[in-house]
Amino acid sequence: MRQTLLAAVAAFVIGGGTVGAVMSYAQPAPALPSGPPAASHQPDRGGMASHRAMWRHRRATFALIYTQPDRRLTPDDVQKIAQGLLLWRGNHDWKVVDVGPQSDGAIGFSLATQSGSVIAKFSMDPHTGRVTRLG
Repeated sequence: MRQTLLAAVAAFVIGGGTVGAVMSYAQPAPALPSGPPAASHQPDRGGMASHRAMWRHRRATFALIYTQPDRRLTPDDVQKIAQGLLLWRGNHDWKVVDVGPQSDGAIGFSLATQSGSVIAKFSMDPHTGRVTRLG
């Protein structure tokens, strides 16, 4: 029994040393490209690591623009932001309608089709800019 236990401990130590040696030769992560992403036909390997790296890159890009503690948004500002988000996503068919203050102090707006039928309703906090879907 003692020899079996000793052999198991020795195997564990040797295995741990081997894994440590292999990990010490791991390659560092490649640097992010500075230009637009190249067209690739390879599947996206994505994952959380690439998602975090993408946001780190975006934060560095807009680091000169300081976010104010109180954004003091007006209904006109909210309409511009909502239209900008639609354009940022490439949606040229929907429009922002029914922009106005609500009873709770938030500013409400709706997204609608070109024909005017409402798709969804939202509210934006004028101090933080946080968007909440209402319906």
